[in-house]
Amino acid sequence: MTPRQFLLKLHGRCNLACSYCYVYEAADQSWRTKPRRMESATVRQVARRIAAHRRPGEPISVILHGGEPLLVGPRHLDETLGVLREALGGGADVALGMQTNGVLLRDPELMRVLRHYGVRVGVSLDGAARDHDRNRRFGNGRGSHAAVAEGLRILGAAENRHLYAGVLCTVDLANDPVGTYEALLEFAPPRMDLLLPHGNWSAPPPGTGRRPLPRVPPAGPPDGARGRGGEGPTPYADWLCAVFDRWYGAPRRETGIRLFEELIMLLLGGRASSEAVGTGPMDLVVVETDGTLELADSLKVAYDGAAATGLDVFRHSFADAARHPSFRTPRRAAVCGGCALERVCGGGLYAHRYKAGEDDPFAHPTVYCPDMAALIGHIRAALVRDVAALGPAR
Repeated sequence: MTPRQFLLKLHGRCNLACSYCYVYEAADQSWRTKPRRMESATVRQVARRIAAHRRPGEPISVILHGGEPLLVGPRHLDETLGVLREALGGGADVALGMQTNGVLLRDPELMRVLRHYGVRVGVSLDGAARDHDRNRRFGNGRGSHAAVAEGLRILGAAENRHLYAGVLCTVDLANDPVGTYEALLEFAPPRMDLLLPHGNWSAPPPGTGRRPLPRVPPAGPPDGARGRGGEGPTPYADWLCAVFDRWYGAPRRETGIRLFEELIMLLLGGRASSEAVGTGPMDLVVVETDGTLELADSLKVAYDGAAATGLDVFRHSFADAARHPSFRTPRRAAVCGGCALERVCGGGLYAHRYKAGEDDPFAHPTVYCPDMAALIGHIRAALVRDVAALGPAR
């Protein structure tokens, strides 16, 4: 494990109350005991640790996250980015990014700071107003779509367009898939990311009807068409396949969709950079507001403390993190060995494999196993069809 992505929890609170939030609504409630924001002394120590860890010329990413990172305000944001830039330099090998709900992009001072440091901004948006507002609301119950849409229009303006990284959408089976895709396209994102809602074998995602797996996997060779998770309904694959067909079949490239592009890359024999698919090494470290080092946030849906490591930037280096057993967890799920889809699916997102009450609670394929098998099969069929249409090589 070689840390190359450093996700900094700049602010530990949020100005939205999203129903599916994995930070505030999931099993792990550690946010309650952590500082509201990452203070300057912690930022400086994080910057020193990253600078000491990285090799010259090695590309790294520093992503400001939360909660909602823009809640720190323009002054603290400016100071934070200044510290990071001074410690890490301003070369093309250091990418500064941010994931935000987009509400505060309407603040001209915040946009000025983001422009000054060239921060690439991703915005969470779940589709059309009615669909987005079902889950992504303010604390008083008012929908946030209008505010996010205004922020996206500002981000997409000519003077800010170079900062626009794309939109992140959580799949909701209640929303029309093609309608959702086209609603996102209205904001001309350079890229989209479609996320499966977080769930596991003890708390299955809505609409799957999943039953917990048996403690011992069934004997015999796995069925590559099914995947190790067995048969079952595939509502999320159905949703994603509809979007894939609309996206892949467009007469011109309208945007990128990370999940589909990663699966295509893997099916063609390449490597993926996503923690959700493939079997590549983990390279992400989360730094909480108090400087503690944690695993990916998605683990917070499993159990309280699932992402904790016992490390922090004041006593430990990122080399210590790279050697720590928590960061050396194999990407492949052992139970998936021999599955024809293993190299592409990789067993799915680690957090989605969890099943409580077992000695190794993550020793399962993803709870989305049937969906992933169906989606991969659908994309593979499209590739085979189009490669065949090219005719024999000359």
